[in-house]
Amino acid sequence: MSSTDKYTLPGNHGHHGSNTGQKAKKPWHTRLASLSTRQHTASEETLDDKPGNRVTEHSTIKSGDRWWKIRLFQGIVNDLKRRGPYYWSDWKDAWDYRVVPATVYMYFANILPALAFSLDMFEQTDMSFGVNEVLLASVLGAVVFAVAAAQPLVIVGVTGPITVFNYTVYDIITPRGTNYFAFMCWIGLWSLVMHWILAITNSCNLLKYVTRFSCDIFGFYVAFIYLQKGIQVLTRQWEDGEASAYLSITVALLVLMLAYGCGIIGTSYLLQHVVRKFIEDYGTPLTIIFFTGFVHIGKMENVELSVLPTTKAFFPTTDRGWFIHFWDLDVADIFLAIPFAILLTILFWFDHNVSALIAQGTEFPLRKPAGFHWDIFLLGLTTGVAGLLGIPFPNGLIPQAPFHTTSLCVTRTVTDSTGDDGANKGHTTRRVIDHVVEQRVSNLAQGLLTLGTMTGPLLIVLHLIPQAVLAGLFFVMGVQALEGNGITTKLFYLLRDASLTPLSEPLKRIERQRMIWVFVGLELVGFGATFAITQTIAAIGFPVFILLLIPVRTWLLPKWFTKAELDVLDAPTASPFTMESVGGIHGEEVAAEGVMDVEKGEKPEVGVAGRRESEAARSI
Repeated sequence: MSSTDKYTLPGNHGHHGSNTGQKAKKPWHTRLASLSTRQHTASEETLDDKPGNRVTEHSTIKSGDRWWKIRLFQGIVNDLKRRGPYYWSDWKDAWDYRVVPATVYMYFANILPALAFSLDMFEQTDMSFGVNEVLLASVLGAVVFAVAAAQPLVIVGVTGPITVFNYTVYDIITPRGTNYFAFMCWIGLWSLVMHWILAITNSCNLLKYVTRFSCDIFGFYVAFIYLQKGIQVLTRQWEDGEASAYLSITVALLVLMLAYGCGIIGTSYLLQHVVRKFIEDYGTPLTIIFFTGFVHIGKMENVELSVLPTTKAFFPTTDRGWFIHFWDLDVADIFLAIPFAILLTILFWFDHNVSALIAQGTEFPLRKPAGFHWDIFLLGLTTGVAGLLGIPFPNGLIPQAPFHTTSLCVTRTVTDSTGDDGANKGHTTRRVIDHVVEQRVSNLAQGLLTLGTMTGPLLIVLHLIPQAVLAGLFFVMGVQALEGNGITTKLFYLLRDASLTPLSEPLKRIERQRMIWVFVGLELVGFGATFAITQTIAAIGFPVFILLLIPVRTWLLPKWFTKAELDVLDAPTASPFTMESVGGIHGEEVAAEGVMDVEKGEKPEVGVAGRRESEAARSI
């Protein structure tokens, strides 16, 4: 049995709501093709509930349901029922070579930006947070979510937004003489309660309203945070003199060019396939290792470069224990932590869920169900534990989470039958994703490697890494995140020579081309406002602004754009299969043989993302 036939799709209720029982579904790509062509299947076999099959439960919310009818714990229970049968296969399926480069890549892609963020917090919070705190936060998130999460592909660690949150709270609280760690602990404990309330009341069903519009704006913001942090690291090098600053800038740019070039080679037709994949998988960590030693060659050895500050192995940066005495705080300050906890919960609810959505996006042919409610419950647990330990709060990472899924993709070469104009028949080849190695081992392994990094010998190695190399890594992560962002792709389309744009480009189907400019302009305004607010003391409130993007997209944009335009400009982030965990996609209901419009009782055309998947899938 081939890996692509290993799992089958769930049977759903019959067409237009009639219950026809559980049915065996064709593979994901065949189902997507049937969605776009709206063809019905005459006969299907009965599914059993063995772990090898997708869950047969139809979790889409019916149009007759009312939003105020909250069925407590239903989302968590459904997530566990859907994902539970796959738990053993999540470990067994890790017996695949792709797990090895994915583990190595994610170890460096997670730990090195985290170390750079630790440097930022070290400077901004008067050495309250350092390397060991950030490493332990990454370990906590990796181990808990790899072992127990319903979405183990999501990488959890220390993000740029939480870094901004931490030092903004520090700037507000410390002038009052409040114990910073005790206050942060209470923020974590209050946030734990709020996360659990959100999980129990099935709040993740609101994700049906989240589309690429909100995700692209937030992803664009995170990418620029990476670029900004890289620049901030380089500006500090002037304190050590001009020679140090100029060498740091040079090294950072060389790291960017070489690491980015490795990614380009991996997707090119240069060299043999094995060599290309090796360069793509291991190019970034080898680049970091190379430039760590490169700065000691020749006359550069005499230039003093700032390195990453480290402390004693397995000990906090400051003189304290790992357990925070949260009771050493005034009652007024305990309740003052509540509004901060509300903002943290809003940030984590959006950030973590968006990370999960992007990591399970429409471009990935996933075969195992998602589970957002249970993961929010786990996120509340790790937030509370992190507060008690006095470490940064971990949550889903962008862009590391989708990078993890990408690194686990198994591709194959296909030959297209024809080109755009009917020419080059049988001579056009391209790489498509055959399947994703969905398992828990790579996430757990990179977390355990991070734990090993907290040992004395490896901390000494980390101490050798110049800050300029970390700045270069920030640039790499930022550029890669921008490259795959929907705002960037639309901007490139608008700037491209129209006569050289292929007819197959979905954006050419939009009759009012000016609306593409309007849509991109709205996204850039949303990004600009989000980025601007984080540069002020009001940065603590930016999660609320980000959350407001959802109602703007759901209720305001349809007044200015037609449904056909929004289908092209703003397709759903994840596939209908992934969104079944939260009740499907807004305005659509997954029926037995297609997508049914809830409001009109019709089956509309599938969006652009769905058509792209169908076209790619049919070529597999």
